[in-house]
Amino acid sequence: MNVRRLIPAAALAGAVALGATALTACSGAGATGSKDGKLGVTASFYPMQFLAEQIGKDHVKVDVLTKPGVEPHDLEITPRQTAQLGEADVVLYLKSLQPAVDKAVAQSGVKNVVDAATLTPLEAHAASGHGEEGHAHQDGDEHAGEAEGDDHGEAGTDPHVWLDPAKYAEIAKGVGAALEKADPNNAADYRKNTDELVGKLTALDTEFKDGLKNTASRTFITTHSAFGYLAERYGLDQEGISGVDPESEPSPARMKELQEVAKKENVSTVFFETLASDKTAKVLATDTGLKTDVLDPLEGITDKSQGADYFEVMRSNLKNLQKALGSK
Repeated sequence: MNVRRLIPAAALAGAVALGATALTACSGAGATGSKDGKLGVTASFYPMQFLAEQIGKDHVKVDVLTKPGVEPHDLEITPRQTAQLGEADVVLYLKSLQPAVDKAVAQSGVKNVVDAATLTPLEAHAASGHGEEGHAHQDGDEHAGEAEGDDHGEAGTDPHVWLDPAKYAEIAKGVGAALEKADPNNAADYRKNTDELVGKLTALDTEFKDGLKNTASRTFITTHSAFGYLAERYGLDQEGISGVDPESEPSPARMKELQEVAKKENVSTVFFETLASDKTAKVLATDTGLKTDVLDPLEGITDKSQGADYFEVMRSNLKNLQKALGSK
């Protein structure tokens, strides 16, 4: 199963408290950073954008730094975007996922920041049941360093928390509380919208639990080791071809190991994602006689996505997992 290590409770509690209180500076009557009188929210990438839109609805104007079709890990921020960050009423991001965003937020001087990584415990996940670190970055990777916390040297924490509906719900609650503080005039609406979203995420969690309860295999192979939280939540084993970088080339030894895992664990499918090349998945599938299919890490929505929003794509992921694992 996936290796897990929780951030110390005291540190997490302090971080959550900071996240909840960071917005008090702009808790005057209806902060209005956008020109049309709405709360101006800048989101780092799609999962943060989705929360802002679902919770804020008509009260917010949401801008997103990572445009559709751009691989979030590779995002570069221009000086102009950094300056624009400083003009936002609220910035929503997830520290450790996008180093360029981490730097831009720090340089922008923006006061009202919500770091989703402070709103739910982060864990360290191995790419496989064999102990290979899925999020130990490649030599020279600029994700390294402070991007994944003080314990990065041993096993960096996994930032892909939104792929666990229960953890995503925890983040939604924190975002809702932040918007309430930033715009108290509309607090009741933010609270109502947060409750509705959390209810939908709880229902989605139940769908995954029921849908993956009885399967012929519990192991799945994927090009991008982004599904550690999902695997942890539903009792599955993630076998990642590469680590956090979906474009990195696996070693011949790793490919051979995965061929052996596929035979031993009754694996039928090699998953790839829509925002990265499927070349490696196809090579492994050809060598092992397996099929390929999409397992979307939901880092962005494009016309190639198997759904128009978070819920639709997650349900497509569930359907594809059920098919690959032999759901009974």
